[in-house]
Amino acid sequence: MDGPNPIRALWSILRARRVSPPDPKGSGKVDHSALTPTLTELKRPGGLARVNRDDLSAYLVRLCDADPDALSRPEALAFWLNAYNAGAVRAAVETAASGADSVLKLPGAFDTKMMDVAGETLSLNDIEHGKIRRFGDPRIHGALVCGSISCPTLRHTPFVGEGLDAALDAQMSVFLANGGVSGDKVAGEVRLSRVFLWYGADFVRPVRMPSLLPARKSAVLSAIGRWLPRDISSWVLSDQPKVTFQSYDWGVGCSISQPTGD
Repeated sequence: MDGPNPIRALWSILRARRVSPPDPKGSGKVDHSALTPTLTELKRPGGLARVNRDDLSAYLVRLCDADPDALSRPEALAFWLNAYNAGAVRAAVETAASGADSVLKLPGAFDTKMMDVAGETLSLNDIEHGKIRRFGDPRIHGALVCGSISCPTLRHTPFVGEGLDAALDAQMSVFLANGGVSGDKVAGEVRLSRVFLWYGADFVRPVRMPSLLPARKSAVLSAIGRWLPRDISSWVLSDQPKVTFQSYDWGVGCSISQPTGD
C-alpha cells in the first residue's frame, strides 16, 4: 500500500511549526494509569477489537486539564508520547471498526484536531512535529506508533518521567530487534525501516529536530549503531554494507513488545 503523499506530509511538518514549542520548567507529574487498560487489551489476541474507544477518549480528555510546561522535562516528554500514542491507537481502533484496512483510509486520522491542551487545539501531526520532535531526542521514533503493522511496537506500560531515558533506549532496541533492521550478507545490504528514511536526519542532527534536510544513509546507520542487534552491529563494523530501506506495511495493526531490560 502506498504511503502518505510526501508533499502533504511535508506540509504537515511545516504547519506544525506554528505550534508553540514545549518549554517545561516545572516539577509536576501527570497520572497516566488510565492508559493501562488499553495496553492490557492490546497484549491479548485481537487486541484492537477489544479496546474501548470511550476509555481512550476519556484518558485524552483528562490530559487536557494538564499544563505540560508545568512538568519536568522528562514528565513533559512522557506526557506527549502517551497522548500521541493514545490518539494513534484510537485511530487504529476506529479504522478496524470501520472495516478499512489502513489508518491512511481514515479521513483526517493525523490532521484532525483531537485535543485542547494549555490553550492549543492539536492534531496528531501537531503533537508529533510541533511538540515531541522539538525535545531533540531522536529515540522518540522508536516509541511512537502510527496504528500500522510496520510501526514500532507500543511499550507495555505508559511512559513516565522517572526512568524515561532507559525506556527510550529499550524502545529503540526492541524496534530494531523486531524487524526495524535486517541484514542480507549475500547481497551485502543492511535494510532499515523506512522510519529511518523519513526521520534519519533526526538521529544524525538531533539539535535541529525536527530536521527537514535528508541525511546520508551511512550517517544514519552510524547514528543508530548503539541500538543495533549485536550480530548486525558487528557485521556492519567489519563489512560496511550498503544501506537500503524496507517497504512499509500500512495495514492497520498495533502490538506490544516487552522492552529489553524491563
